[in-house]
Amino acid sequence: MSGTSFTRMSLMKFVGLNSRRAFHSTSKRLNDFETVHIQNTNRYKQLLMEKGKFEESQANAIVNLMSDALRGGISHVSQDLAKRERLTQLTYQQRVDFAKLRDQLLTADRSEFHNLQNDYERVRKDLDKLKNKVKEEITKANASFKLDLSLEKGRIREESSHHDMQIKEIDTRIDKEITNMRMQIDSVKTQVMQWLIGVCTGTFALVLAYVRLLS
Repeated sequence: MSGTSFTRMSLMKFVGLNSRRAFHSTSKRLNDFETVHIQNTNRYKQLLMEKGKFEESQANAIVNLMSDALRGGISHVSQDLAKRERLTQLTYQQRVDFAKLRDQLLTADRSEFHNLQNDYERVRKDLDKLKNKVKEEITKANASFKLDLSLEKGRIREESSHHDMQIKEIDTRIDKEITNMRMQIDSVKTQVMQWLIGVCTGTFALVLAYVRLLS
């Protein structure tokens, strides 16, 4: 019974001591993942044989079993710690990448906004220039149209005045022609009357002469 108790105490002491050593070794070698070696196994085997009254084969089996168990546990803990450290590194790297991406996006947004603002100002200036140019063209067109309209009105007035003068001249000519025709008609009437009077006078003289001859 005392041998069994001593064996359990020795095993617990062995496990605790080697666990602390293995964990300390793992924490030191966490980055390179080297294989953990348990030191002084012969000493623990000797203690089991001397104080635990174990045979050499039993002591070897116990030491090998505990060594394998410790190696497995330490390897698992090392892998877990390595995964956690790797996860921490990945998280930190993702945060750094996210911060860089955010800065790049903010810079791109600022640059894009600045470019859009410059484009807007350029378009606004171009529109103002185009509006002023259109106003100038409209003003020139209105002035030219007014000038052409004024010239056309003057030309129409001149043509109308010229036509009025021509109409007056034609009226004057017509009046003159009518007056001349009336004078000619009156002259012809006078000549006809004179001719009729002469004819009548000659006829009357002939009749008188004929009457005298008959009487």
